[in-house]
Amino acid sequence: MIWLGIETANGPLSIAVVKEGKVVAEVVQHIKLTHSVGAMPAIEEVMMRAGVTAVEIDAIAVSEGPGSYTGVRIGVTLAKTLAWSLQKPLVGVSSLKALAANARVSNDVVCALFDARRQNIYAGVYEGLTQVPIIEDHHDHIDGLLTNLDALKRPVLFVGADVDLYFEKIQEVLGERAIRAPFTLDLPRASELIAIAEKQELPSVEAVHAFVPQYRRIAEAEANWIKEHKKEQP
Repeated sequence: MIWLGIETANGPLSIAVVKEGKVVAEVVQHIKLTHSVGAMPAIEEVMMRAGVTAVEIDAIAVSEGPGSYTGVRIGVTLAKTLAWSLQKPLVGVSSLKALAANARVSNDVVCALFDARRQNIYAGVYEGLTQVPIIEDHHDHIDGLLTNLDALKRPVLFVGADVDLYFEKIQEVLGERAIRAPFTLDLPRASELIAIAEKQELPSVEAVHAFVPQYRRIAEAEANWIKEHKKEQP
């Protein structure tokens, strides 16, 4: 079986082709190039290097969020368009779970984290080896996350390029229980996305139409509209 994986949920970009459980080609990068410009060329390049044509793809895995509203939307739109045009099943995978999978060899609690601005974060907390969720993917203030992690009374391995924004505060709360993952684990990999998707039951092709991102919060523009609308009410 041949999988195409698409990861654009945040700043990093990763595209992979996996054939019969083996990574054939993969791109992982974190450069200042918007996904609207770089994602499709990366897909074409990875498929070319893998020697795979579009019609040979059996299924597509995509990072469904949470993360950057624009990044998630671009990846999902690309994946849905390809899946429907090729008549292939589409599987969505949590962007946080895919990132946490980089540290699946750890016995510790693994916290995957993305910055959501203004001291807010997206986070998911998992058992390192089994990937079983301990705290489901959510949006919260960093203080709320740290309160919940402190209550676990266990060492926590933090993974993600945005962890450095908060690690000083993390150490203040968790002390020696806070462990920083090596930087080599900080970027999400589309191959891990596929590895998770392979364990799920393939949906029907018709389900592509109903596929929606999992933002875990409303968009900022929508939040501002609601806020202003409430002010106008008597």
